[in-house]
Amino acid sequence: MSEVLRVEAGELSADELIDELNDGRRILVDVEVAGASHEVALRYDGETYHCDTPTNLHRHAAESDMRGCIDQMGYAAEE
Repeated sequence: MSEVLRVEAGELSADELIDELNDGRRILVDVEVAGASHEVALRYDGETYHCDTPTNLHRHAAESDMRGCIDQMGYAAEE
């Protein structure tokens, strides 16, 4: 299993995040919501992309759906 990658929200582009996930890395994204710091775990198990937030687990079957989630939630750098 690959090493865990820890990043701040907006540190990497959506392409870079997806590439890391597709390479088998688990990504921990530090985000700030309503003045509090939270950790979001992103991973890909070879079939499904997972976005595990403190309140919900999102699952995405397609890379395009995961990319949309990453962009919508503000985890990636703006391009």
